[in-house]
Amino acid sequence: MAIFAVTYAYSDATSVDRDQHRPSHVEFLKSQLDDGRLVKSGPFGPGEAPGALLIIKGDSKADVEALMDEDPFFRHDLIEARSIRQWNIFFGADDASRN
Repeated sequence: MAIFAVTYAYSDATSVDRDQHRPSHVEFLKSQLDDGRLVKSGPFGPGEAPGALLIIKGDSKADVEALMDEDPFFRHDLIEARSIRQWNIFFGADDASRN
């Protein structure tokens, strides 16, 4: 499986709705972690534009896109912009991620 960097950008205007859907978003991400698809994830820090970075394992970019389309934040139009890019880890990678 390849590794993909997924970035989310949020609008301040969706803050209340994100709070409402956050439990289902977190449950979705937890299920991906449990399934071995989610490697790391988290929001950007204070002082940064609202958003998040997720590191996802997938067979292809289309595979990861289809998976991330299931995120409740995406389904409820709470993501202002999303990018999905294959990430070829060179330093700090274990042998399994280099395949």
